[in-house]
Amino acid sequence: MIKIQEPSRPWEIVDMDWVAGPPPGGDRSYNPCLVIVERFIKTPIFLPCRKDATAMDTALLIWNRKVSWTGIFTNIISDRDAKFTSALWTNLHQLFGTKLSFSTAYHPKTDGMAERMIQTLENMVRRICEYGFEFKDCNGFTPYWCTLLPELELEYKKSIHASTNQIPAILEKGWNPRFPQDSLRNDLVEIHPTASSFK
Repeated sequence: MIKIQEPSRPWEIVDMDWVAGPPPGGDRSYNPCLVIVERFIKTPIFLPCRKDATAMDTALLIWNRKVSWTGIFTNIISDRDAKFTSALWTNLHQLFGTKLSFSTAYHPKTDGMAERMIQTLENMVRRICEYGFEFKDCNGFTPYWCTLLPELELEYKKSIHASTNQIPAILEKGWNPRFPQDSLRNDLVEIHPTASSFK
């Protein structure tokens, strides 16, 4: 078994995995969700995807949504999903000097943190599918789970992480982002019912 190289800076090494199982959600019927876990400051990214997404679709999703903010990853740890083992990804790794490592090659104990983290995030996404909205389908799921992913991601980043005893958002950005409810006044007597639903 291989020992995992630990990162020396943020967004150097990431784990990627898929959260499968949510019902199709959003205007593009997203399913599943790609979870990216940054190993240095322990912060996640949730990216809604489609089952029929190609390797190119996945690469563009990551590029357009995160690379412009985080820069190129040095090492990506994932399973042997075809979306990451295609010729396209091989060429991208050669072009950018990145490396793809397979999680199956690592001893489970050395990668326990990332595995537990991804499991936690998977459970959070699934709970959103089941309980996230008042409006549900006949199976008890909400088709709008993907619209809650940004808030769920931010909520995780604003919470103290057990292994670092730090808030990931502060480690990443230098400040703790505010939620809308952080700014809403509690002493307002009259408020528009639509606006109050955001609280």
